[in-house]
Amino acid sequence: MEILIEKNEEDNFKKLDEIIEKYKEEEGMLIRILQKSQEIFGYLPEKVQTYISQKLDIPISTINGIVSFYALFSEEPQGKYTIGVCLGTACYVKGAQEILETIKKELQIDVGETSMDKLFTLKATRCIGACGLAPVITINEDVHGKLTPADIPSILYKYIKKHKENKTTK
Repeated sequence: MEILIEKNEEDNFKKLDEIIEKYKEEEGMLIRILQKSQEIFGYLPEKVQTYISQKLDIPISTINGIVSFYALFSEEPQGKYTIGVCLGTACYVKGAQEILETIKKELQIDVGETSMDKLFTLKATRCIGACGLAPVITINEDVHGKLTPADIPSILYKYIKKHKENKTTK
C-alpha cells in the first residue's frame, strides 16, 4: 500500500527515514523510533504508524498496540504547551479540582483535549512529587505551585504572550 505524502510533509518523512535508518538494527528500536517520530510530527497519526510499519516490516497492529498502550505516545495532535494538573492527594486537598475547572473554563477544553489554536493540551496527572507546593500544575517543564484559581489567567497569558513573541521574531 502506497502512502500519500503531502508536499508540506516531505521534510518530516525524510527526517523519519533518517531515524529509521539510524536505529533499525538496535535491540528495542521500535520505542525509540516512535519517540523520535513523535518529536518530528508532534503526534503519531495512522499515516506515520503505517509508514513505520512498512519500512520496518512490522505489523501495524504491533505498532498501534504500543502507541495506544504507552501514555507517552499520542495519536492526536498535541498543543505546544502541555498543562498537567496534579490531582495527587496533597494537591487535591488544597484545591486542585478548582484549578482544573478554571483551566477548563479558560481554555474551553476538557481533560485530554487540545485548544483550537493548538497551543494547550490539558492533562490530569497523579502526584508529581511537589507536595509542598500544592496545588501544582506543570506546563511542559515549568512547575507552578501554591496556586489559586485566580492565578490561572495570568499564567496562561504568559504562555500565549511568549508564543506570540516567538512567532513575530521568526
